[in-house]
Amino acid sequence: MRAHDAPRRPPLTVDALRAAVAEGDVDTVLVAFPDMQGRLQGKRLSGRFFLEEVLEHGTEGCNYLLAVDVDMNTVDGYAMSSWETGYGDFAMVPDLATLRPTPWAEGAVMVIADLTWHDGTPVVASPRAVLDRQRARLAERGWTAMVGTELEFVVYRDSYEQAWDRAYRDLTPANRYNVDYSVLGGARVEPLLRRVRNEMTGAGLYVESAKGECNLGQHEIVFRFDEARASCDNHAIYKNGAKEIAAQEGMSITFMAKPNDREGNSCHIHISLRDDHGAPVLAEGDGLSEVGRHFLGGQLAALREFTLLLAPNINSYKRYVPGSFAPTAVAWGHDNRTCALRLVGHGPSLRVENRVPGGDVNPHLSVAALIAAGLYGIENRIEPGEPFGGNAYSSGLPTVPTTLREALELWEGGDLAREVFGEEVVAHYANNARVELAAFDAAVTDWEMFRGFERL
Repeated sequence: MRAHDAPRRPPLTVDALRAAVAEGDVDTVLVAFPDMQGRLQGKRLSGRFFLEEVLEHGTEGCNYLLAVDVDMNTVDGYAMSSWETGYGDFAMVPDLATLRPTPWAEGAVMVIADLTWHDGTPVVASPRAVLDRQRARLAERGWTAMVGTELEFVVYRDSYEQAWDRAYRDLTPANRYNVDYSVLGGARVEPLLRRVRNEMTGAGLYVESAKGECNLGQHEIVFRFDEARASCDNHAIYKNGAKEIAAQEGMSITFMAKPNDREGNSCHIHISLRDDHGAPVLAEGDGLSEVGRHFLGGQLAALREFTLLLAPNINSYKRYVPGSFAPTAVAWGHDNRTCALRLVGHGPSLRVENRVPGGDVNPHLSVAALIAAGLYGIENRIEPGEPFGGNAYSSGLPTVPTTLREALELWEGGDLAREVFGEEVVAHYANNARVELAAFDAAVTDWEMFRGFERL
């Protein structure tokens, strides 16, 4: 049996769920899926109904859930969902390998669902399906992608409702100064962080650590790497659960890429490959194998065209400032944080860290992009060149796109995305970008008002 197909033991079995429902310990099952923005969408079902009906037959959701903007507005341009097609349903099919407790939600458990049409075919533009297509390509070679995501966030003492009412101005960060690696600074917000760590552990995630970061009130909780889809599912569950826990504590956290003019929230993604026997594919001795070199070469070659899946929002591109620890140059280096791609680890732990994504990234889409880029490099034997050893910000090398508009042009203008993801996926996420650009272009910002109200 290939590692790709190996059964995963869920944090919660169906038999255990039956017993918990019968005892009255569980009354709610949340069936959810990651949407285009990486958010969890779904339904809260009674435990009895889930066991008696949904477990075997699934449930339904309106197909507009993969064709809306951040504000949940229905928008034009999507082939799968429109007024012309009647905004029908797709099926939400529970993936029982993801069934788990949610300690932050009393009496509830959660399961991630796959999306299919009523004839059983997958909704190919759904983020989980996009990732599964690339996982299947790896499985054909007997390989599995191992992934870890490192999400940063900023903590505020204000509740989400208070932040909304204040138009997100004059919020109180949990720390008033840079607490990067500060044990004292972390203690200021430890009651919240401890809840997040412990309750994510209760949901089946493997917590490694928590640490302070540079921005005011900025922190990071890191989880153990896992198989690609499991890591991406866990990423989405953690992000949603952390916000719920913060709200319960009367606080708020944001994962947006650039919440202010200080350091942004990154989401560095670590990726490596293993074969059927669990042996590393990218590493050989103390360095890269031939496959590893080509995998890295593909990352570099496809980076600009695939940036739309790594930086999906207008705000994503505000991070890319020279000297900010967010990358600008399309370069790779050994343990070099100025490069977009950083090679880290030793021996079997050798892996590629992609530093382009921010905290707003959709994990399933971004990891699909990394796998596809690596396979492109392997199939075409692309060499990565020599590692960059200095300050890549001043290297003069090509850079990641600087705006969503540029990323959209590269995504639509090249052939590689269509080749590896298919026309439907390319068109779907291009439309998503166009919708965001049109909304931003029509908005009157605070910057414009302060600059022009009196003086222009």
